[in-house]
Amino acid sequence: MNEPTKDNRMLNRREFVGCASSLVALGLTSFRNANSKAKAQAPLANIRIKNVNSNFEREPLNPYRFKGSAITESWQAIAYLESESGVGKVGLGTQGVLWSDSKVFEKHSEAAGNALMYAMSERALQLLKGTSFTNPVELLDKLLPEVLDYGKKITGNPNLRKTFALNALVCVDNAAWLLYAQENNISRFDDIIPAAYRPGLSHRHSKVASIPSFSVGTTADTIKKAADEGYFIMKLKTGSAGSQQEMIEKDIAFLSAVHKAIGHYETPYTKSGKIPYYFDANGRYEKKETLLRFLDHARKIGAFDQIAVIEEPFAEENEVYVGDLGVRIAADESAHTVEDAARRIEQGYTAIAVKAIAKTLSMTMKITQLAYEKKIPCFCADLTVNPILVDWNKSVAARLPPFPGMSIGLQETNGHQYFKNWDKLMAYHPKAGAVWTKTQKGVYETNQAFYDESGGILMPSPHYQALFQK
Repeated sequence: MNEPTKDNRMLNRREFVGCASSLVALGLTSFRNANSKAKAQAPLANIRIKNVNSNFEREPLNPYRFKGSAITESWQAIAYLESESGVGKVGLGTQGVLWSDSKVFEKHSEAAGNALMYAMSERALQLLKGTSFTNPVELLDKLLPEVLDYGKKITGNPNLRKTFALNALVCVDNAAWLLYAQENNISRFDDIIPAAYRPGLSHRHSKVASIPSFSVGTTADTIKKAADEGYFIMKLKTGSAGSQQEMIEKDIAFLSAVHKAIGHYETPYTKSGKIPYYFDANGRYEKKETLLRFLDHARKIGAFDQIAVIEEPFAEENEVYVGDLGVRIAADESAHTVEDAARRIEQGYTAIAVKAIAKTLSMTMKITQLAYEKKIPCFCADLTVNPILVDWNKSVAARLPPFPGMSIGLQETNGHQYFKNWDKLMAYHPKAGAVWTKTQKGVYETNQAFYDESGGILMPSPHYQALFQK
C-alpha cells in the first residue's frame, strides 16, 4: 500500500526551497487552462439575487476530542438565496470551529466561536444581495477574500485561516449550486459539474467505504467492536493531549493496542487483504523526528505496511518535506485552496482529504481536478455533518479515482457517532431510508438509483424549507 521512497529521510532544504516555487507554478498551469475551458462553455443563466436569509440550529454532540480539545455542540448553518425569477433555494453547512481554526476555538467560548462563523455566513449573504452570478465557482472566488477579511476583523485574528472562511461559506455555496441547477434546468449532480472539472470526478464506484472516526482516548476494544461490525477502515485520532513526549508515548501505546486488537482482520476491499490504518494527528506533531518515532514503532510491531495514510501530522506553518517518510501523508485543513494544495504536493504530500462539506463544493472541484492531473489520490473526510451533507460528500467520494491499494470509494462519516439526535436529523433527508443512506457492513451501496437521484441532495428538505416560509 505504501509507495517506494528514497532511503534518505531528509531532503536537502536548499534544493527543496529552490525548486518549490517553479514546481507549484507548473502544477497550477493545467488548472488555469481548465478554468479557461470552463469559461468557454455554452452560455449559462445570469442569476441575480433578489433576497437572502439565514438561520441556524444548534445540535448537541457526544464530546468529540481532537487537537487537544473537544467539541460538544454543532451549529447547522442554513442559507437562503432567492433569484429575481422567483426561485428560492436552501443551502446547508455544518460549522467546525475547532477543526478550521483552533485559535478561534481557544480564544472564545464554544458558542461564541460558532456565532463568529455564522456571522461570516450572514456577511456573505448580504454581499450577494442585488448581485449576479453565472456559476458558483466564480462566485466563491469573489466572496472568499471579502469574507476572510471580515472574519479577521470580528475574530480579532489577523492570521485567521482560510479554511475558517471556507467553512462559513459552505451553506452559501450549497445554496448557490442548487440555484444554479434550477436556473439552468439541471436535474443531476453529474451535469452540475463544469466540464473543466469532470475528469477528476468521473469514476463511478458501486460502493463507498463508510469510515467512522474515533477520537483521542478511544479504547482498542471500541475499535475492535467496529471492525466486528464490518468497518474495514477507521479514522484513528492521534496527537494525544499533553507535552510532545507525553503525546508520543500515548500514541505509540494506542498504535500497539489497535494493532493487537484488529491487525489480523481481513477485508476484501484492499489488495493486501488486511485492514488499513488511517491516522489523523490534526497538526499536533511539532517535529518530523517525533513522527519518525511513531513510524519506527509501527515497523517494530509489524503495523507499518498496514498504514494507508497519516493525515495532517504537522501544523500548517511547518513546511518540512514529508515525501521521504515511507508512508502516504495527506493534507487536510492546510490545503485550504487549490494553490495551498499545490504547495502541499510539492512538500511531499501524496494524498488530499477533500471536504465539499467543509471547504465548499466549488473549492473541492478545483482541488480534485488539480490532484487528478498531478496523480495525487483523494478521499473524502467528514466534519461531523448532518445526513444531507453526508450525501453531498458521498457524491464526491463515489466519483473520485480509486485510492491506491483499495477497490472502493472512501468517505469518512461520523455524524451517527457524535450527534445525539442523529435519527431526527436523518428524518430531514429528502431520501431518508434509501439504501445509499445506510451503512451496511462498513460500506454504502452507491447503486444506480444513487446516481439517478443524485443521492437526494438536489431535492428540497421540508424541514429546512419551513424555516424560511413567510
